[in-house]
Amino acid sequence: MRVSVPDIPKAILNSATSHRSIKSLSEATAALTEFLSRGNVALLTGAGVSVDSGIRAYRGNDGRYMNPNYKPIFYHDLMDSTEKGQTYRKRYWLRSYLGYPPVRDALPNTTHYSIAALQEAGFIKRLITQNVDGLHHKALVTASPTVWTAPRLASNILELHGTLHGVQCSRGHKVDRETFQQWISISNPQWKLFFENLERTGEKIRTNPDGDVAVEHLGISYSDFVVPDCPSCLSEGYQNSVQKAGVIFFGESIPKYIRDRSFRDVEECDRLLLMGTTLATYSAFRLVKHAIELNKPVMLLNLGPTRADSLPEVIKLEVATGAIMRRVASSVIGVAAKADPVIVQMLRSGVVRPPRNDDERVMKNPR
Repeated sequence: MRVSVPDIPKAILNSATSHRSIKSLSEATAALTEFLSRGNVALLTGAGVSVDSGIRAYRGNDGRYMNPNYKPIFYHDLMDSTEKGQTYRKRYWLRSYLGYPPVRDALPNTTHYSIAALQEAGFIKRLITQNVDGLHHKALVTASPTVWTAPRLASNILELHGTLHGVQCSRGHKVDRETFQQWISISNPQWKLFFENLERTGEKIRTNPDGDVAVEHLGISYSDFVVPDCPSCLSEGYQNSVQKAGVIFFGESIPKYIRDRSFRDVEECDRLLLMGTTLATYSAFRLVKHAIELNKPVMLLNLGPTRADSLPEVIKLEVATGAIMRRVASSVIGVAAKADPVIVQMLRSGVVRPPRNDDERVMKNPR
C-alpha cells in the first residue's frame, strides 16, 4: 500500500500568487469585515489558527511536514495486529504520551476567542476544523459554560480529522485520553519519571499539532515501552493492545457521516471562510471546490501558499489571523461587542504565545 503525506502540488507552488490576493492589513480587515457581516458563514480552520497558542503548524517555514526526513505513522501500520504493528504502536504511543500534555494544556488564543465571539453572536453558523486540539471548544466553554454545552458544541463544531482527546481500541471501545495517559504511566514507570523530570526542570521537546514529539535526538529504543491492553476487551476475554488516538491517520478514511456533514455544512451556509490552512489535505480542499460549484463566495485568510491559490473564485487575504481577527470580530458584532458581557469577555481573552524556535533541546535518555 502506497500512502503519502498530502501536500500542495508543485505546479501550484511554482505558479503565480493568488488571482485575488490582499496583503494590506487595512484592506484585509475591511474585506473580511464585509464578508462576515452578511452572516450565515461556514468557517473551515486549520493548524495556522492554533500557532499563537504555542502549537506548531504542520507546514510553513518550520512545519514538521516540510522536513523531507519526517516519517509519520500510517493507519495500516498502526492497526496491524502483527509484531510489526506492535512496533509501530510502541513508537507512536511513546511519542504521543510525551507530546499530549502540552496540547492538552494549551490555551485558546485571540483568534480562537474572536471566532467564539462571532459564533456567540450568530455570524458563524458552522465551524469545521481540521485541528485535533479542541481549542475552539475550550474558548467557548471557558467564556460561556452554561450556554455552550456538549450537545451544542457537537452541533456547531465539526472535527473533520477527529480529536486527540479520546482513544479507541480496534474492537470499538472508547476511553478519554486522560485515563489512557494514566494507563500508560502505570505500565511505563520509567517514562512517567522521565516526563515528571521534564516538568520539574522546565525542559521542552518539540510538539506537533497531532501531539507527536521529536525524540530522535535521545537515541532511544521503543522496545521496552508497553502499550496498555484495553480493559473492556480483557473483560470480554480478549487481550488487545491495538489502540489509536481519536484522530484520522494518514491512509485512514474519514467516516461517511463526518464527510456528509461537512458537505451539508457548506451547502447550508451562504458563504465559506477558510482560515489558517494550506488546504493540502483533499478532505478540506474538496469543501472549497463544493462551495465554488454552488456559487458561494469563498474567502481565505492565510499566510503563505495554499492549494486554493490557483482558483480565481477565492479571495485571499495574506495576513496573520492574530493581526486582524479581534478588530474584525468587534466591527462585525457591533453594539454587542461592548454591551454583551460574554462577548466582551471573549474579545478581551486569548493568549499570544507562538512556538519558540529553540524548543527542541537535547535531553538525557531516561534509562
